[in-house]
Amino acid sequence: MHLGATLRLLRVDAGLSLRDLARRIGVSSAYLSRVENGVDAPPTQERLTAIARELDVPPGLLMDVANRVSPYVAGYLEDVPAAGTLMLDIARRKLTGAQLARVRAFLDAEFPLREVRGNEPVPPLAPLLSPERVVVQLSCGDYEDALDVAAGRLAAALPGVDGAALAEGLRRREVHAPSQVGNGVAVPHAFVAGAAPVAALVTLARPLKMDAPDNQPLRLVVALVDGHVGRARLMRLAHVARLAGRGLADRLHGLEEPQRVLETLEELEALR
Repeated sequence: MHLGATLRLLRVDAGLSLRDLARRIGVSSAYLSRVENGVDAPPTQERLTAIARELDVPPGLLMDVANRVSPYVAGYLEDVPAAGTLMLDIARRKLTGAQLARVRAFLDAEFPLREVRGNEPVPPLAPLLSPERVVVQLSCGDYEDALDVAAGRLAAALPGVDGAALAEGLRRREVHAPSQVGNGVAVPHAFVAGAAPVAALVTLARPLKMDAPDNQPLRLVVALVDGHVGRARLMRLAHVARLAGRGLADRLHGLEEPQRVLETLEELEALR
């Protein structure tokens, strides 16, 4: 997983320059640039929390992308050691995503959680998709071909939106900050005024060699359109990066039915 690429993607979408974000979290622009380019190690938990605060996204989301244990979780495991034993029991049973969803439903029913701003759950990706907007095993010559296909599927769900114009919007956004977040996943996105959030997903028959942050070829495109800028948009982008880090491209590789792609995605999201 390439945390730096995700941080750059979120920073640009939040409208912050490298210098602005560095100043706000008390580091040099040179240091933050090295982090974004994968030269320096991922920031500490404290610094990730500060970055999340300035980007206005849940700190736990960035911790997940960085494969870091949230300070909240670490503190809880220290205070309640039995929680670690329970996690070990779950691991030994190798519960699937669907089974974990049943455990979560039980917890929600028996021990309702009062959400606190900053720790609210991220809206899942699967409900933004439909079988018509899932393209499997696409054979294409380059990334722009994949963007054209994704844009066409998105435009079909957006009344009055032209697919070619939307594809051009996705390309323009790539110029500001490439949308590849690592592990073979790209998350191109565009703003369409007044549009409800919608997504298209394209798996590639053959990986595309690109200038990816972790040097892995592109295997999966998750294209997003939203009619609003701000917190929810950034959370969706970070969530896709989190899914990429959890092996989304690997899990979807070789699936030949759009419905099966959606089911697998739902299983993976149940692990949140």
